Amino acid sequence: MAVATYETITLSRADQNNGIAVLTLNRADSMNAMNTKMAIEIIEAFRELKYDDTVRAVVITGSGTRSFCVGADLKERNGMSKKDWKKQHDYFEEVTECIRQFPYPVIAAVNGYALGGGLEISLSCDLRTASDHAEFGLPEAKLGLIPGIGGTQLLPRILPIGIAKEILYTGKRISAEEGKQWGLINHVYSAENLLEETTKLAESIAKNAPLSLVALKKAVNNGTETDLSTGIVLELEAYYKCANSEDRMEGVCAFNEKRLPQWQGK
Repeated sequence: MAVATYETITLSRADQNNGIAVLTLNRADSMNAMNTKMAIEIIEAFRELKYDDTVRAVVITGSGTRSFCVGADLKERNGMSKKDWKKQHDYFEEVTECIRQFPYPVIAAVNGYALGGGLEISLSCDLRTASDHAEFGLPEAKLGLIPGIGGTQLLPRILPIGIAKEILYTGKRISAEEGKQWGLINHVYSAENLLEETTKLAESIAKNAPLSLVALKKAVNNGTETDLSTGIVLELEAYYKCANSEDRMEGVCAFNEKRLPQWQGK
């Protein structure tokens, strides 16, 4: 697996054997707080991954075991002009948008604190795993703000609205186990096993047909934002694209011949 090191992130590129890319937020000394440079590099990395034909799933994690990401780097923001703040926030918005719009599944492996924008990054992912000591929260109301890169919209789409509002209104933190009970977290692992187990989950996804993965993400994400009848139409549109593909024929042949399919993405 090829590794590209940026200034604030590390990107382990997938090989054709497992189809996984791992993006690590690499500012451990700052609890992996997101500054402008990190935001720009995350955007650049996802643009590269979008055109990497070997990628079938992406895992995002943080360096160290203390923090996934504690949100914006407030030290960098100290003394910022309103213009520079808005320019930076545009980059932050693009970070979560490029994660949500990435064609293949993205999993957040939360290895510690996921606060503010850090939680919003994880909410933008398709799935979330966490270390058993992880904590989650959106404390913006305590700072005279509200979440601004998806938190108020994504959290109530994942959690019961009353629980989401309590988290938003109070700014309190919740544990990994609470998050799992409420459906925010898919799996909780020990800190030592988090990345290994999350990679296994990603591999179980990446082994499936690439066209199916893209179609599933699009159908679910778009369908849940509309009424049921329209959602069914979107599902059928995606279904027939897969049904008429070469990979669908390969899947059937592989099943009948009792072998692993050789997907072509066609």
